[in-house]
Amino acid sequence: MGILERLDAGEIVIGDGGFVFALEKRGYVKAGPWTPEAAAEHPEAVRQLHREFLRAGANVMQTFTFYASDDKLENRGNKLTFTGAQINEAACDLAREVANEGDALVAGGVSQTPSYLSCKSETDVKAIFKKQLDVFIKKNVDFLIAEYFEHVEEAVWAVEVLKETGKPVAASLCIGPEGDMHGVSPGECAVRLVKAGAQIVGINCHFDPMTCVKAVKMMKEGVEKAGLKAHYMVQPLAYHTPDCSCQGFIDLPEFPFGLEPRILTRWDMHHYAREAYNAGIRFIGGCCGFEPYHIRAVAEELATERGVLPAASEKHGSWGAGLEMHTKPWVRARARRDYWENLKPASGRPQCPSMSAPDGWGVTKGHADLMQQTEATSQDQLKKLFDRSKTH
Repeated sequence: MGILERLDAGEIVIGDGGFVFALEKRGYVKAGPWTPEAAAEHPEAVRQLHREFLRAGANVMQTFTFYASDDKLENRGNKLTFTGAQINEAACDLAREVANEGDALVAGGVSQTPSYLSCKSETDVKAIFKKQLDVFIKKNVDFLIAEYFEHVEEAVWAVEVLKETGKPVAASLCIGPEGDMHGVSPGECAVRLVKAGAQIVGINCHFDPMTCVKAVKMMKEGVEKAGLKAHYMVQPLAYHTPDCSCQGFIDLPEFPFGLEPRILTRWDMHHYAREAYNAGIRFIGGCCGFEPYHIRAVAEELATERGVLPAASEKHGSWGAGLEMHTKPWVRARARRDYWENLKPASGRPQCPSMSAPDGWGVTKGHADLMQQTEATSQDQLKKLFDRSKTH
């Protein structure tokens, strides 16, 4: 069955996790640009990560095409061996290869563009989406996702292009309960996306699971109040972000290299999966920070509703049952759900604060600091940024 048939039947669809962060940690993606040339340069790494998510219970293999538009691939001095089309084609082939190894669908994804932030026209921005879309049609992906949009206007443009294919369209914004970067509420954002042609709407990235679930609830309320119908999706960060401002974790001083103390445990993921399910969300996955074991936790929590445990649970056992065989008796005593659900994990960092002060400089679309340039950031430009950061 396709994505809409599954959701219409009330099935739970589990997405995969965060490819750019996982592959950056493994040495295949450059932090900063976050572009997916690894699909063509190191296909074995991308294939293996797809397989791990599939084994963990994911039944959507999202093409590793995040930020794979030509303008982003050229942004800030990126030196690429492969063209945008080659990267997108390789990503589609890898996703399909692994999806065929299980009961998974392939989703082709587009995301926000530097051209929009640089105030290029609607025609120019839509042409960028169309170029990626040509590859997705050629490779016959099962459905399309417009994800990681800070501005609903650009997301609507993306949906309008994607819907022309006749394939199912999902639209996912990287916003929180405060709305998009121009203050458009989650409910209004969702209404605009549904009217543009999206059949699935939701939130991904920038915020922690509970914040994202809250924002999707607001979307659902807005859609229902408008008398419209949609399915709902959520693919949050795997980091705790209670101290984020409206732009999310990018503003945290720990982004991107010091986020590990914020990582959610697998037991937090069980709680997230249940909250998302109870909110009426049926497409449940993850974004940055989500590793396969996080997706496995989501699949285990919803195993009763799905009627299946993932292959990756065979060695694991639900709620740490394998600990029953541990050598130490005090560790064997932890082989129970209530222990892990009620644990307050220590960070091991006595001098660290529990919260941070976000850095947000209050710039968005149209600001000079966000104008696209194809050459690398100069030392003079960096010095000005370093100096400015000292005053914030």
